[in-house]
Amino acid sequence: MSEGHYLELCENPVQFENASSVNNVFFDEANKQVFAVRSGGATGVVVKGPDDKSSVAFRMDDKGEVKCIKFSIGNKILAVQRTPKSVDFINFVPDFPHLEFSQECKTKNASVLGFCWTNWNEIVFITDQGIEFYQVFPDKRNVKLLKSQSITVNWYIYCPETAVLLLSTTVQGNVLQPFAFKSGTMSKMNKFEIELPVVPKPAKLSLSERDIAVATIYGQLYVMYLKHHSRTVNSPSAEVVLYHLPREGSCKKTNVLKLNTTGKFALNVVDNLVVVHHQSSQTSSVFDIKMREADCPPSVHQPVLPARSIHPYRIPLTGPAAVPTQPPVPCELYSSSWSVFQPDIIISASEGYLWYIQVKLPPAVNLLQDKGKLMDFLLRRRDCKMVILSVCSQMLVGGDKGSVQVVATVFDKLNQVYKEYLEAEQSYTVAMESGPSRGSAAHKRPVRTQAVIDQSDMYTHVLSSFTERKEVCHKFIIAVLMEYIRSLNHFHITVQHYLYELVIKTLVQHNLLYMLHQLLQYHVLSDSKPLACLLLSLESTYPPAHQLSLDMLKRLSTANDEIVEVLLSKQQVLGALRFIRSVGGHDNISARKFLDAARQTDDGMLFYTIFRFFEQRNLRLRGSPNFNPGEHCEEHVSFFKQMFGEQALMKPATV
Repeated sequence: MSEGHYLELCENPVQFENASSVNNVFFDEANKQVFAVRSGGATGVVVKGPDDKSSVAFRMDDKGEVKCIKFSIGNKILAVQRTPKSVDFINFVPDFPHLEFSQECKTKNASVLGFCWTNWNEIVFITDQGIEFYQVFPDKRNVKLLKSQSITVNWYIYCPETAVLLLSTTVQGNVLQPFAFKSGTMSKMNKFEIELPVVPKPAKLSLSERDIAVATIYGQLYVMYLKHHSRTVNSPSAEVVLYHLPREGSCKKTNVLKLNTTGKFALNVVDNLVVVHHQSSQTSSVFDIKMREADCPPSVHQPVLPARSIHPYRIPLTGPAAVPTQPPVPCELYSSSWSVFQPDIIISASEGYLWYIQVKLPPAVNLLQDKGKLMDFLLRRRDCKMVILSVCSQMLVGGDKGSVQVVATVFDKLNQVYKEYLEAEQSYTVAMESGPSRGSAAHKRPVRTQAVIDQSDMYTHVLSSFTERKEVCHKFIIAVLMEYIRSLNHFHITVQHYLYELVIKTLVQHNLLYMLHQLLQYHVLSDSKPLACLLLSLESTYPPAHQLSLDMLKRLSTANDEIVEVLLSKQQVLGALRFIRSVGGHDNISARKFLDAARQTDDGMLFYTIFRFFEQRNLRLRGSPNFNPGEHCEEHVSFFKQMFGEQALMKPATV
């Protein structure tokens, strides 16, 4: 952790036959598969993918050197290019014959640069003179041309995630023409130009595919251009220029990532972070295009974390020469034999490994001192919840303790995300209740990401244990609790009663009863039945809590039954009766409950008064002072006769 290796290679890489034992190694970005091809008599192919289901081995006739080989999506059809003119197909669909059939490119004198599968049975050939979009029929063993486009092509890049193909055109190669594919259709998008660095005449620069990558960042498609500057005083270092490529509309230059050095670089995108690997220093930097630097223009970005090397990785020895006790061999990081693919793949053909690169958040925590920036960074990451809660805990105790102002900033950032989720949930619920409306897109339930830190999370993992810390000043504890409640109120989020209970218990524990009284009096702590019950339980410690509880229950106006129960439990029977009369509920209350409470006081006159009240109620409602059998008051009638004589009972009204 101390080295701050916030990037690592995945623990379970895809292992394949290394370059020393095969003729060629190919990588298919769409299926994330590595093809190890060995020629000699028949061509042996071993395909390794991210799981066992996508791994397969087979042999095919040796018809020449394999230039490109890829499965269609789902491993249904294999496409193999051996010549500059044609592509061969082999069925892997069950029950179809595994016979080869071939398709030549339609354009005369054109050479096939490569091909991309856009669907399980749709493929696009890229030639030096344009593109040809085909549908493949494995049952009929033939191919149908759907659409073609004539255009001079230097090189191409395909983004399988968005099915967008990028073609480099013109002499300098810096005019890029994108095409989008979807369900048998091919759409031409707006072309755009990459700005090349200015170089002294007569020298000319051309754009190489090695300096271009295409990836999705925060749900948007970007073309990333690795811009190497000439070594001049004004621009000594390289940078990555991002061009936002929308489905409709023009492509625009949106972001510049400052690398602050020169040399050989490679790009990945991991968890919406642009990762730039620098070979000579053997370090990687990460950029977050949603982070803003105060001293930079909005579109210019510095690395969000200091440059660090990928976490050391050890390769276990295998094969006949391996000794069981022999320790794993350190992997050479940033090797010249590494190949980097989008979005997050690194392949070492010489060692026979495919890794996914990952971001580890815990080591990054200590590299960003500004807690506000740290929260901005963490909230956008995939597995952030427990790291955020850990940061909040550290922020409140020990040497990492922040000021109340810093704590408030962090709470506001968390609750803003929390509020956005609650609003999305509410909108979804309203939409579902109102039913489907014509012409509107189907409403999707909002996804609750790990960035949504709700009150339960904060209470369970941070605040409840924080309030029990003996070494922390109680004033700071209370200030933190009140800041969290303030932040929730600021975003109009209903505060859960257990947070108020935590405040009250903390105030009582530190004997800050005057402050408690003020918070209740000025309604800083919102009224609720659970809170009123908690106040009642504090009466022995703080006698005014009883009246505060009653006042709160009265304000709620939905807690009349609870108020009556409270007063009866305190043997304030007349008070309970007056209250229920004041709110107009005295015709429906249980006579037995009040008579039980009156008898428990051992006050004869009180019992007489209560008994007489209910006799008068019976007379008014039913014309007779007698109790109905269903009221189960026989015991109390007998007691009344015993105490005051039968003649004291009210007589029915005479007509």
